[in-house]
Amino acid sequence: MFENLLNLVSEHAGDAIINNPAIPNEQNEDAIASAHSSIMDVLQDKIQNGGLENIMSMFQGQGNDSSSQNGGMIQDIVSKYAGTLGSKFGLDEQTAQNTAQSLIPQVMSAFQSKTADPNDNSFNAQDIISQFTGGSGIGSMLGNMFK
Repeated sequence: MFENLLNLVSEHAGDAIINNPAIPNEQNEDAIASAHSSIMDVLQDKIQNGGLENIMSMFQGQGNDSSSQNGGMIQDIVSKYAGTLGSKFGLDEQTAQNTAQSLIPQVMSAFQSKTADPNDNSFNAQDIISQFTGGSGIGSMLGNMFK
């Protein structure tokens, strides 16, 4: 799952990272990995701190506009990634925010679509939750929600 998400970030990194003159080409892979890490960190934080319902609604394809709870989660990822772009790559605040805003919503939309699509097994909601919770009982409990 983690590799699939990294590949998804890479697929959408064109204009935001690869073609972005503010990010030197030799740092493209690191910038992609940082976007992936930002997504993983926020998802893990949300799951571990009571946001499981928001994650589940995202996986089921509900509420992907910016006014929804998931929009708030996406904005959290954008903010985290923008902070990383500023601190790690030296981008000014506006450039970092614009870069993150042009990449993260696209990736999360694709991630949501793939997870909600029963014909696409590249992302399985049960496996994702289980990996974030260390395989605790939450994974088996969620199994019933996806049948």
